[in-house]
Amino acid sequence: MKMTSEKTANQSLKPLTLCRGTDGCLEMGGCNLVTLAHQYGTPLYVMDEATLSAMIGAYKKAFAPYPKTHITFASKALMTGAIARLFANNGLGFDVVSGGEIQTLLCAGISLNQTCFNGNNKSTKELKLALDNHVALISVDNFWELEHLNTLCAERNRHQSIHLRITPGIECHTHEYIQTGQIDSKFGFDLNTIDQALTLIKKDYTHLNLTGLHAHIGSQIFETDVYYDVVKVLLTEMKRIQDTFDLTLTELNIGGGLGITYTPEDTPPSVFQIAEKVITSLRENCAELGMDLPTLYIEPGRSLVGSAGVTLYTIGARKDIQGIRTYISVDGGMADNPRPAMYQAEYQAEIANTKPGNHVETVTVAGRFCESGDILLKDVSLNTPQTGDILCMYDTGAYCYSMASNYNRTLTPAMILVKDGSADVIVRRQTYEQLLQNDVIPERLKGK
Repeated sequence: MKMTSEKTANQSLKPLTLCRGTDGCLEMGGCNLVTLAHQYGTPLYVMDEATLSAMIGAYKKAFAPYPKTHITFASKALMTGAIARLFANNGLGFDVVSGGEIQTLLCAGISLNQTCFNGNNKSTKELKLALDNHVALISVDNFWELEHLNTLCAERNRHQSIHLRITPGIECHTHEYIQTGQIDSKFGFDLNTIDQALTLIKKDYTHLNLTGLHAHIGSQIFETDVYYDVVKVLLTEMKRIQDTFDLTLTELNIGGGLGITYTPEDTPPSVFQIAEKVITSLRENCAELGMDLPTLYIEPGRSLVGSAGVTLYTIGARKDIQGIRTYISVDGGMADNPRPAMYQAEYQAEIANTKPGNHVETVTVAGRFCESGDILLKDVSLNTPQTGDILCMYDTGAYCYSMASNYNRTLTPAMILVKDGSADVIVRRQTYEQLLQNDVIPERLKGK
């Protein structure tokens, strides 16, 4: 199979429309980022619609040679009503892992007919929400869920299409917290327990319609061969199931995991490179095993949204420790981007406003939160950062808003979507009233 060598936006350090304007300030989507920071406040998430659209187009084009492909956005990377509508309007489905993500789709007017419900410990309430709104697929993760889901379906006198999530025994060279394909994992059935699950489905769990297998091998993946391998493992297991249980599975879900460029040292493959590996593996291994080509499900998340986003901060205090380090502090940090503290994730940034000359110095960018580990950027080069400057941090479209918190009782930032000179608020900045609305003080604790 011959594929294009075309690059895709996940390989770009910056959003596709980002540039310096005639006034020297950073622009994105035709909007001045410094102006946005002053207008909407900081910290501020800004998403570039052109980069999002480019990545959607790349996935559709790359997998077009295999028409039996369903592209489902891994919603955990970034889930808002507007982002969901953008993807749905472009024909993508959704991989969801919570009732909140399901409810977001429903409130955005999106049906669940192209949605797969994933997760290792779905609650009864969440399963009922999914079933009552006719979710297309549920990826079942364990024996308890098999039994419980069958009971819920029997109560509703309906049959539910399911995949079994398996751990294929493939480890990727990523941070151990984001490896999910190895055998020692909280996710999925290991290959030694599949037969027991299949026996129960055929004999007892008659309201479940098993149509395929699901595996996810990790996140921020730079290797391409693992995609060939996971397809081979799934197809081999599907063939064994067909021969052993006289059960023909017609679908396989290989998850997502394609990495993006966070630093100049990162070299992720393009969407076209992984599509080539996946499609080649499907065709070669199906031919070898004597199987019909199955329907393919893929679940990109970070690679669809990560490179499209930036976060804007306002620089505040400065601390110079002679001979050791210079700290500059910003008005956000681990509450709006916990990844550096959790995963030691690295990013790039630059000053967004106009700076005379190019007097670069090495600084460490500290967050505002009361934790020594709240460091966003360590020993990075910035053009003479000063109090009041706007700092633009790249590649924050994935897992920043999704993982944001109210630590130190700070407010979650707003999010703006930019395109062709227009800036639309798609998430409002939280207010103190909203922060406090769920607090309840018992009468016995109230002052007199």
